[in-house]
Amino acid sequence: MSVALDPYVLDTLMADLVGHDRQPSAFLVYLHFVRHTSGAGRQTVTVALLDIAEGTGLSKRTVQNAIAWLVHRKLVAVTRSTPTAVPTYRPLRPWRR
Repeated sequence: MSVALDPYVLDTLMADLVGHDRQPSAFLVYLHFVRHTSGAGRQTVTVALLDIAEGTGLSKRTVQNAIAWLVHRKLVAVTRSTPTAVPTYRPLRPWRR
C-alpha cells in the first residue's frame, strides 16, 4: 500500500520538527498517524501507545512525549471516550485552509 504525502510534510514540517524543534520522534509519530489514517482512507485512528511504539521503533515514553509535542504544536488532536480508554488520534493539517 502506498501513502500520498502532502509535499509540505516533507518539505517544511520535517525540517521544522527535526531541525528546529529537535523532535524527530514527533515527526515519526506524525507519519505513523498519517499512514494509519490517510493511508487507510480514515480521518482518525484509535491506537494504544504500545502499538505506536512498536510501529515506530520508539519507546512508549518517547511516544508519549512526541504526542504531547504534536498536540502542543496543534498537529494532532486526541480524544478519549473515558479517561482510561484507548485514545483516538486525528492528524491535523493546519497549513491547509
